[in-house]
Amino acid sequence: MSKKDYSLSFIAGLFIGLLFLPVLYAAKPELYAKFSLFIIPFFIIAVPFGLAIAHLISRKITVVWQIGKFGVTGVLNVLVDMGVLSIMTFMFRAYFSIDSKTAIFGALSFLTFYSIFKSISFIVANINSYLWNKYWTFNQEGGKKTEFVQFFIVSVVGFVINVLVASLVFKSISGFSADQAGLIGAAMGSIAGLVWNFLGYKFIVFKK
Repeated sequence: MSKKDYSLSFIAGLFIGLLFLPVLYAAKPELYAKFSLFIIPFFIIAVPFGLAIAHLISRKITVVWQIGKFGVTGVLNVLVDMGVLSIMTFMFRAYFSIDSKTAIFGALSFLTFYSIFKSISFIVANINSYLWNKYWTFNQEGGKKTEFVQFFIVSVVGFVINVLVASLVFKSISGFSADQAGLIGAAMGSIAGLVWNFLGYKFIVFKK
């Protein structure tokens, strides 16, 4: 691992820890109260350590190193997505009926205010994804002229998959609070979007 890899893995661990805090608070406030002081130090240590192991394995299986970096970037993106969503939920609950699952567009019955907030959080996560994947995971300093257009197209498809899956899960599940249902929906949407994004980024956008 280079100094760049160690530095970026440390930064990724720090942000993963910071963004995990509001997610944990929304999901399980009692666990947040108990473990919040340990979250950030844990990820600061765990992320570089996990990547060091991936780097050792990559000496025999080369692709493991790229998968390891994409995995860290993916976790960071999910937490950017979920963290921003949680923060907006906390901030705007007084202005919008976040707890209500009433549709805001009759024709699109699965869309709610949650869908709007989920869309915003995904856009923020998507910008984060482009920067980390371009300059770290796929290690491209330059890039072809059509790269951003390709990235945009792949991301729009991933955006649609992410938001639709998240909104449908949020609308359909029961037995959870609005915060918990929102996080479950975000997780399912992010997983579906990540699979598509990895394939699109690797074989279309950042293909060498």
